[in-house]
Amino acid sequence: MRTGTTVSLVAPTLLACAFLGCGGRGPDASAQSAPAATTTTLDRTILPLQLPPRQTSKVLDVRNAKMPANIQVTAPAGAPNVVVVLIDDLGFAGTSAFGGPVATPTFDRIAAEGVRFNNFHTAAVCSPTRAALKSGRNHHVNNMGSIIETGTGFPGNTGQTPDEVAPLAEMLRLNGYSTAHFGKCHETAAWEANVAGPFDRWPTRQGFDKFYGFLGGETNQWAPFIYDGTTPVELPADPNYHFMADMTDKAIAWTLHQKALAPDKPFFTYFAPGAVHAPHHAPKEWIARWTGKFDKGWDVMRQETLARQIELGIAPKGTVLAPRPEGIPAWDSLSDDEKKLFTRQAEVFAGFVAYTDHEIGRLVTAIETTGQLDNTMLVFIYGDNGTSAEGGRNGMFSEMTYFNGVSETVPDMLKHLDTWGGPETYPHMSAGWAIAFDTPYQYTKQVASDHGGTKVGMAVRWPKGIKAKGEIRSQFSHVIDIAPTILAAAQLPEPTMVNGVKQRPMDGKSLLYAFADAAAPEQHTTQYFEMFGNRAIYHEGWFARTIHRAAWEKTPRRPLAEDIWELYDVRSDFSLSHDLASAQPQKLNELLALFMQEAERNFALPIDDRVFERLIAGNVGRPDLMAGRVSLTLAQGMTGMTENSFINIKNRSKSITAELEIPEGAPANGTIIAQGGRFGGWSLYAKDGKLAYDYNFLGMQRYTVEAGEVLKPGKHTVRFDFAYDGGGLAKGGIGTLYVDEAKVGEGRIERTQPAIFSADETADVGIDLATPVVERVGAEAASHFNGRIPAITITVK
Repeated sequence: MRTGTTVSLVAPTLLACAFLGCGGRGPDASAQSAPAATTTTLDRTILPLQLPPRQTSKVLDVRNAKMPANIQVTAPAGAPNVVVVLIDDLGFAGTSAFGGPVATPTFDRIAAEGVRFNNFHTAAVCSPTRAALKSGRNHHVNNMGSIIETGTGFPGNTGQTPDEVAPLAEMLRLNGYSTAHFGKCHETAAWEANVAGPFDRWPTRQGFDKFYGFLGGETNQWAPFIYDGTTPVELPADPNYHFMADMTDKAIAWTLHQKALAPDKPFFTYFAPGAVHAPHHAPKEWIARWTGKFDKGWDVMRQETLARQIELGIAPKGTVLAPRPEGIPAWDSLSDDEKKLFTRQAEVFAGFVAYTDHEIGRLVTAIETTGQLDNTMLVFIYGDNGTSAEGGRNGMFSEMTYFNGVSETVPDMLKHLDTWGGPETYPHMSAGWAIAFDTPYQYTKQVASDHGGTKVGMAVRWPKGIKAKGEIRSQFSHVIDIAPTILAAAQLPEPTMVNGVKQRPMDGKSLLYAFADAAAPEQHTTQYFEMFGNRAIYHEGWFARTIHRAAWEKTPRRPLAEDIWELYDVRSDFSLSHDLASAQPQKLNELLALFMQEAERNFALPIDDRVFERLIAGNVGRPDLMAGRVSLTLAQGMTGMTENSFINIKNRSKSITAELEIPEGAPANGTIIAQGGRFGGWSLYAKDGKLAYDYNFLGMQRYTVEAGEVLKPGKHTVRFDFAYDGGGLAKGGIGTLYVDEAKVGEGRIERTQPAIFSADETADVGIDLATPVVERVGAEAASHFNGRIPAITITVK
C-alpha cells in the first residue's frame, strides 16, 4: 500500500511537435527542448491529490518558452479493475455453491476460480448494508441505523451520510479510476431524492462518474422509475422489458466503452440489482424451469440444503438445523390450497434468482471479451441481508399490503396464480421459504442477531492476487471489510482527508491476508449488530444475542430492557443451536458490556425498535420537504415526485383543484394528476371527455367517482373534494367532483391506504409514469393529457 506515488513529468514528444509544429525548428530546437523527465511524489492520503502549483511565465512568445510537464492522476501500476456485485434479499443458502436448491452457475464459477467466504456478514437490512459496504464503516457511523425511509433525528439514524465517511468510489475516482454504479441506490436521504436536491448524496456526487438505476428500496422490474445520472429515463414501449436485462446492457456498454477509449485505466463497477428483493418479477420461461421443484415444502428443503452444505464443506460436519421458529408452520400442517400457492411463490422466486445470476454472467462474459478478466477483482456478495420474510405467513400478491398492515387471504391470492411474477402482480413469498433460503439458521432479514439475517454467500475471483481455486475461507468477515480490501489490492492508502474533510478511519479490515491463507488468524475479531432492537455482539469466537422481534411479528416481544440474551460459541456451533447463557453467565456479561461500548462508539445508542411509526417523518424528527405545508401547487410537466417529496394526503380530507384547457375537436382524455400505480394510488383524469377520480386500494379494490357530463372545449376549473370519515387510520370517505363550481359526480370510497402507496411509483402531473393507477387510461405516453394544465393545487385539511 502506497501513501505516496512518484509521477513522471512528461516533456513534449516528437509526435507532438510533428502534429502541432515546433516553430519550424523541429523537436530538438533549443527553445522547445526540455530537461530530462523529472519526478514528483504525490501524497495519496489527501484527496484530491495535491498537484504541484502552476507556474507563471515571463516569456512573451510561446515559441521561446519551455513546455511545462503534464501531470495526470493515474492509478498505481497494476491496480486491478474491480467489480462488486451485490444481490438484494438473498440468504446464506441462496446459491448452489452454498448448498441451495437454485442453480447459480455464474456465482459458482467465481467461487470455483477463487475463494468463497462462509462466515461473511451484513447489517441485516439493505440501506445499512449498502452504506457500510461502500464506506468501510459501520452502518450507524454512516447514519444508516435502518432504511432511509425510517430515519430519525438521532445521530446514527438520520439517513444522511456524513462527509467524514467518504465512499470507496470517491477514493478510487480521485486516484485515477473510472467509476460506475448500476441498479439500486437506497442510500440517498429520503427528503433529498427529488429535483430540488441537494444532490450531494446522489450516486453521481458519491464518487460515481456514471449512475443508471433507481433510488429507493425496491422497484417494479417490469416498469421501474429509473435515472441516468439525475435525469429520469423514459421507459421503452417493449412488452418484454425487464430492468435486470436493461441495467446489464447498460453496464456492458459502459465497460466496453471504457476499455475501448482508455484500456490502461482501471474501472470500478458497483453492480447492485434490485433483484431478488420483492416484487419477485421474472420472465415466464425462467419461472417455468422450476415447476414442481418445491413440492416437498420448506421443511424438507432445509434438510436437503444442510446435507449439501455439509457435503460441500460450507457447514462443518455435525451441524444441526436451528429450530424452525414458532411463527412458521410445519409444511405438513398446511392445507392443499396453501401448498399450491406457496410452491408457486417459491418457483417464481427461484426463477428470479436464476435469471439474475444469468444476467450477471453476461456482464462477466463482456469483461472477458476485453481481455481484462484476469486483471479484474470480482467480489460477488449474493445478499445484502438474509432472505426476506416480510411476505408474512402467506406471502402477498402485492407487497404494499405489508407496509399498510393489510393481510391477504389464500383464496384471493390463488386467483392470481397463473400471472404470479408477471407485470400484473407485485408479489412476495411466504416467510417459510425465507427460513429455508437462510438454512441452517432460524431467522431472516431484519434480524441482525441471527446469522440467518446477516450471513450471506460471498466469493472473490482475482487470479493476479488469489492463487487458490475453489477453497473456503472461514475467518469472520463483514461488508465493512470490502472497501479496505479493494484499497489494499489497488495499492492505495486509506485517505485521511477527502474533499477538505478529515475522515473517520474505516472500521473494516482488509481480507488480503485470508486470500493467501485459509488458516490465517482472523483479523476482524469484534463486531456489533443492531437492527430495530435485534442486537448482538461477536468477539473472538463468541456470539451473544437477543431476538427482539422477528420480521413477521408486528410488535416487539418485550421491552428493550427486558430482552433475553443468549450465548453461543460459533467455533463449535455453526447454526447457533446450543445456548450457553446459563452455563457461562460471566462470559455473557462480558459480551453485554462490550456491546454497549461498541454501540456507543458507533452511534447505535439510543436503540430504536420502532418500525412502522418511523415511516411518518413528523413522528421521529426526520426532515420533511412538506413539513407544515397544507397545500402544494404544481403544473403540467412536473413528474417523478416520490412519496417523500409530495404532500401527504393520507388519513385526512383533501381537495384537488385544477385549471384545465380542453382542446377543440377531441374529447378530453388522459391523466390530470396521479400518485402511485397499479398496486395502490389515486388519479384525477378524463376519459372520453368525462372527468373522473379513481382510488386504487392496493390493487385489490378500486373506487370510481365519475362526472355525468362531458367537459366542453375551453377553460375550466375542476375540483375533487374528499371528505374523510375520520376516527383513525385507513378510513373511507365521500368523494365529490365539481366543474366550474357545479357538482357533477359523487361516490363513496370505502377504504384508503394509511401508510404508503408505493416504494418507487411517483406523483405526476399530466401523465401517469410507470404502471397505471387507472388501467383504462394506461400509463406513460398512453396516459398523456391531451389538454393543458396551467396549474393544479392539492390542499389537505
